[in-house]
Amino acid sequence: MAQDLQNVLERGVETVFPSKLAFEKALGSGKKLTIYNGIDPTASSLHLGHLVVLKKLRQFQDLDHKIILLFGDFTAMIGDPSGKLQARKAQTRAQVLANVKDYKNQAAKILNFSGKNPAEIRFNSAWLSKLSFEEIIQLASHFTTQQLLERDMFQKRVRAQKPIYLPELIYPLLQGYDSVAMKVDVEVGGSDQMFNMLVGRELVKKYLGKEKFVLTTKLLTVGEVKMGKTESVFTPLSLPPSEMFGKIMALPDDAMPSFFELLTDLEPGNFENLLPLEAKKLLAKEILKQLFAQSQVGAAQREFESVFQKRGTPTTMTVFKANDKTYSVVEVLAKSESVSSRSQAKRLVEQGAIEIDGKVVKSSQEKVGNREIVIKIGKRKFLKILP
Repeated sequence: MAQDLQNVLERGVETVFPSKLAFEKALGSGKKLTIYNGIDPTASSLHLGHLVVLKKLRQFQDLDHKIILLFGDFTAMIGDPSGKLQARKAQTRAQVLANVKDYKNQAAKILNFSGKNPAEIRFNSAWLSKLSFEEIIQLASHFTTQQLLERDMFQKRVRAQKPIYLPELIYPLLQGYDSVAMKVDVEVGGSDQMFNMLVGRELVKKYLGKEKFVLTTKLLTVGEVKMGKTESVFTPLSLPPSEMFGKIMALPDDAMPSFFELLTDLEPGNFENLLPLEAKKLLAKEILKQLFAQSQVGAAQREFESVFQKRGTPTTMTVFKANDKTYSVVEVLAKSESVSSRSQAKRLVEQGAIEIDGKVVKSSQEKVGNREIVIKIGKRKFLKILP
């Protein structure tokens, strides 16, 4: 038990407030702690960055503590300014509800939502939408404008003469109030959320007269880029196994140690002496086995080896039916939604990143649709065209 507790408090953990020693004492007291993590549904899928925190929550669940996974359906309509040098695009309630519909199923691959100690799903609109203006003013009275403006990204905006909107200043107060409304003992989140979580800690002291522990996890990064919803390294949990396997295999070698630490339970001795290719295969299998059946993991590895090591084609791929019509390669890529726009398709052709049956496409006007072909888009995406 002591060894398990040390692993929970050390692996992937960046900081514990007020201290790791105090938190360890609380965990060992025999009291069932209420521990939560909040996620704003600003994208249609959770991603590998969320997996870091979900795994930490599962460790606490296995220690028999109460777990709450909070979906910020109210705060998502404001937008968390953390780490952003410009305001997030506002989300409508309809967009937020559409985004969140698959979150529980994805989280359930890590957390238990049934059994003797089930995790609980909550939505912060249940209390934030009911706050009166008087209550919001009272909430705001616990902090100064200077405290809210001292955040690094706000200071960068001030220097760059970029706007800071009032809702962005209020955001950490509302997220902090979540801890009060749920009467939690602990909040777990990425280190980029530390300011918001500490606001919640202060509010719990003022409103409830008790301590709230804050545990921040290390961030999953590729180089200097955080694994997030708007970044180029975005790897959603909704990806099919073969695509996720391919995305992990495309990671740079120097990302391996942190990905192994944060997304697997393996010790360094299991991977540090492997060649990069073999280490990535092991990493991909260790991540995928948490999310998919073993048979799917094996099939994903075989497909990767067939397509990318032996230059074959995948056994399953998106199919576009031309229905006896012909299209330019740009048109078919856009119509099949294999790319985000016609302009992106043109750029890929110009870069030599589009192949038809193994031959590089030279012209964006090349016609397709009169016969069955396979189009390779970039390194990992394939499209079958049926006449």
